[in-house]
This record gives sequence, C-alpha cells and structure tokens, in this order.
Amino acid sequence: MKVLVTENLRIDLDSESWECRHCGKVLIGARENYKRGLVVYDRDPRQIHKPLLDPVKFKLTFAPDPDWCRILEYYCPQCGTMMETEYLPPGHPPVRDIEFDIDALKAQWRHRPELSEAPVGREPPRRQSHDHSSHTPESRK
Repeated sequence: MKVLVTENLRIDLDSESWECRHCGKVLIGARENYKRGLVVYDRDPRQIHKPLLDPVKFKLTFAPDPDWCRILEYYCPQCGTMMETEYLPPGHPPVRDIEFDIDALKAQWRHRPELSEAPVGREPPRRQSHDHSSHTPESRK
C-alpha cells in the first residue's frame, strides 16, 4: 500500500520506505528523515535574493547574509524533482518536518483503497462502516 504524503512524496507501507511520486525511486526508510535520501544543493541566499542596494557602497543591502543563512534545496537523486526547500543557519542539520507513526499509519490505511492521485475537488474517500454508537452518553458511564 502506497500512501500519498505531498505532491512529490509517498510512503510505501509494505516496504516502509519513502518514494518519489514522479519516478518511483526508493529514497530511504520511512522511519527516517526523507531528506537524508535526497540530493542537497546548499545555495548562497544572495543567488535568490539579490541585493537591493549596491554592495560596493553599502554593507547592508537587504540581501540575506550567507554567514547567517543558507538555502538548502532537496532533489530526487533519480529524476531531479525538487522535493523541498528550507532556510537554515549554516551547519544546521535538515529539519525533520514530516514524521509518522508508521505502525499507526499501517493500521489506519489497512482497509482503505490505495490512491494513485490526490482527490482534488471532491471529498476524500471515507470508511463505509462508521458509526457513533460507542460515543453515546450511556457508553461514557
């Protein structure tokens, strides 16, 4: 069972691995930070945010200082799709922005249909056998 996570990432619950949604490349184990399985481009922020003032005349140019800020771009090692971008201080490890309880995710998706594309413009699939009989005031006594 493959579960869509972002527009570029999915988790294969059977092999417990992160995958690229575009090319299917297995990136790294799903219990780890997916960014560790990607190619990283450490960019000088001045490449993206050009100085607004002449750097020859002014020390502060409204461009980020590369001694204080780096832009990390993460790419799929097979197809080159950009997966994520983050701004971090130099030397800071990649932020773990997505972390799942894999065992709970497996249980949650056990009876759901696998989706190959995100449902856009309509309600997501719902379980057919859902009731609130266990949530009555009598059951709370």
